[in-house]
Amino acid sequence: MNYKLRIKNSKLFSFCVAIAVFSVFHSCKSEFADNSDRFKEGVFEIPAGDNFVKETIIRKDTIQISKYGNNVDTLSIKWKNNFFYTLKYINPKNELQKDPMYIQINKLYDDKYDFTVKIGFSKFSQKGTVYKIE
Repeated sequence: MNYKLRIKNSKLFSFCVAIAVFSVFHSCKSEFADNSDRFKEGVFEIPAGDNFVKETIIRKDTIQISKYGNNVDTLSIKWKNNFFYTLKYINPKNELQKDPMYIQINKLYDDKYDFTVKIGFSKFSQKGTVYKIE
């Protein structure tokens, strides 16, 4: 009888542990909120640097307006996911602007992200940082 009691206690103990583990994992929630889509709309800036002139960007829905120097361009923006999007000039002014730009977001921060841009299927690649200002 002592043997049967140990088996029952062992099964009961295993069942209780399984319930406790399930309860802990089921009740835990991630403290990290995925808000990586916060860069899909708003006002942004690319500061002037070695590879870029200062550019102000306004994004809403599927449109991006880019202002740099005395120039203003309107581009369509298509998001593949929260970390990759494609830009295409709506009214290209030269042959280079006819090619789409593929942008990969490499690293997210609170108010900015690092990116790599490629133009069309060329080997041209440029890195930069976009700051969200509104």
